[in-house]
Amino acid sequence: MPRAVANRRAAREDNDPNYPQFAPDDDLHERARAKGDAMTAPLMPENAPAAPRDYTSAQLLDAVMASLDDDKAEEIVQIDLRGRSSMGDYMVIASGRSTRQVASIAEKLADRLKQDFSILCKMEGREAADWVLIDTGDIIVHIFRPEVREFYQLEKMWMPGAPGPDKFR
Repeated sequence: MPRAVANRRAAREDNDPNYPQFAPDDDLHERARAKGDAMTAPLMPENAPAAPRDYTSAQLLDAVMASLDDDKAEEIVQIDLRGRSSMGDYMVIASGRSTRQVASIAEKLADRLKQDFSILCKMEGREAADWVLIDTGDIIVHIFRPEVREFYQLEKMWMPGAPGPDKFR
């Protein structure tokens, strides 16, 4: 915005008695919460406990493995990360024969986990579908095209006995 326009606007706002003037109101949000205003009330109380889960990470792993098998994923490998990484309990690596199959496997897995466990998965790489990462919270799922999987070789880094990322520090 040109300086002259900004100066005229500022002068008008400061001098116009009809222009709404807003004073800081520290009490505004507290009053809105007391009224139950949905726009300002917190969605969850600050110290609310997390909703209890009615499944274990092992049950979730079984569902992931079954879904991958149902959708004809190839070379499915599961890696136990407990005690090795804080990012999850398990990692699953699988391959699809084409970008279309990789995308389909990922979409169906996310849909099944949402339906069966009420989990909204975080997903990366769905558009290109060379490598799709699905984060369920407890399980990290990597679905690759075979050439991309061969290039990155995640199994070599994460399999038991292999140097994990914490050993590179």
